[in-house]
Amino acid sequence: MDIHPSALVDPQAELAEDVVIRPYCVIGPHVSIGPGSVIGPHVVIDGWTAIGTGNRIYPFTSIGHAPQDLSYAGEQTRVVIGDNNIIREYVSIHRGTPRGGGTTRIGNNNYIMTSVHIAHDCVLGDSVIMASGATLGGHVHIDDHAIVGGLVAIHQFVRIGTGAYIGGLSGVGQDVPPYTLIAGEHARLRGLNLVGLKRRELSVKTVQALKKAYKILFRSNHMLRDAIQEVRDELESLPEIDNLLHFVEQESNRGITR
Repeated sequence: MDIHPSALVDPQAELAEDVVIRPYCVIGPHVSIGPGSVIGPHVVIDGWTAIGTGNRIYPFTSIGHAPQDLSYAGEQTRVVIGDNNIIREYVSIHRGTPRGGGTTRIGNNNYIMTSVHIAHDCVLGDSVIMASGATLGGHVHIDDHAIVGGLVAIHQFVRIGTGAYIGGLSGVGQDVPPYTLIAGEHARLRGLNLVGLKRRELSVKTVQALKKAYKILFRSNHMLRDAIQEVRDELESLPEIDNLLHFVEQESNRGITR
């Protein structure tokens, strides 16, 4: 274990044998950090925070402090971070609230760039990219492979679907369907995230099916329930189509971006 003498690590913290703690870090008593993780200078990790294997956390990041929620009264809530995440400078990640399930959760292989804020009770899947200055209100859920552009603001309780792309400087007030691209001050759908689909090497058949489903769901004059049924009638069952339909059928707190 490589802990710089200037770091303040509570004796009750649980650190794997090969964890690296750089100068002037502060690690609280209820923190656990898994093997192969490197905690950069001036990082503060507090609260009931569990960090997995192979994470890289850069200077001046703050993880596990109390949520910015007026209902919070000091309860034992958590931050749980998975494996192989890169968390860059000045990121803040707050722990959950009792009414939101109690846990802010980040999956694996995510890239979280400078000055990102992840509020209480947010859930990030795997392989998510959040560009510099992006901000999540409380209770936001972001599914796998989504990309959030720079200086994006996402409203509380919004869901971001698998493989979605949010252009920079966007304000997102409603759920973003999987595989789509949205942008704008008050963000609106601009089409499918074709670049993201290509990077994931989806088949031509799947991309064509998603294009047709997109037109039926979001560019026809049908009621949403009728559009969903039309997609089911006209397109064969593919994992991506099923995922898209499941997303738009789920109960939404904010409605679907159109």
